[in-house]
Amino acid sequence: MDGYLNDLFSLHGRTAVVTGGSSGIGKAMATALSRAGAHVVLVARRPEPLQAAAEEIKAAGADAAWLSGDLGDRAGAHRVADSLLELHGAADILVNAAGVNIRPPMGELTEDDWDRTMRTNLDAPFTLGQRLGPAMADNGWGRIINIVSQQAIRAFGNSGAYGVSKAALAALTRSQAEAWSARGVCANSVAPGFVHTPLNEVVFQDPVRTEAMARRTMTGRNSELPDFEGIAVFLASDAAAYVTGQTIFVDGGFSST
Repeated sequence: MDGYLNDLFSLHGRTAVVTGGSSGIGKAMATALSRAGAHVVLVARRPEPLQAAAEEIKAAGADAAWLSGDLGDRAGAHRVADSLLELHGAADILVNAAGVNIRPPMGELTEDDWDRTMRTNLDAPFTLGQRLGPAMADNGWGRIINIVSQQAIRAFGNSGAYGVSKAALAALTRSQAEAWSARGVCANSVAPGFVHTPLNEVVFQDPVRTEAMARRTMTGRNSELPDFEGIAVFLASDAAAYVTGQTIFVDGGFSST
């Protein structure tokens, strides 16, 4: 059984790039990928949390490196891609978990808010996909995992630009799958439930709203970071070779209620 599971889910010899890998869902997924055998490269803006996350992964006996870069504009995303290719070579797995969540009421949403949201949440995954995806296709194997949101399918909580960016990212995932799946590159998106991350910190400070969100799930609780480890390994592995172009909801049934 162990040999069978290893053949199905092992990521040994794979290089995984995880944006937003210093915290939240990105860090949880990066940790899981590393424990499955991948060499992970964490990407985010601030060096200190990146280094701490990489050291934590390495202390557990896995393999990790980190790269500081600003994905808030297209030029920054290209610089990140240049550094990744120079320092680590072609990637096998790309996880786009970096994001911003600017959600004032719609009437107060500024053009700067809109532009910043789209640059980080949509343009950066597009740019990194364009830089790394074709090489995956040339190699005959690759995985792209984009982190979207419940607001890819419904509006709530001043969804504004954030919801639009995540709906567009789910559509980008389908386009990436259509372009490269026949050459071994599976592209899927993951829609989390309501999970305690830095992006949702303000909401979790309100216990009444937090409990209300938990009651909307079928499991009776909000998401926790370990909930995203299994889906990351599955989608990144050979086990998911026939899963592509999908948005998978890891939300305790929240999206079905």
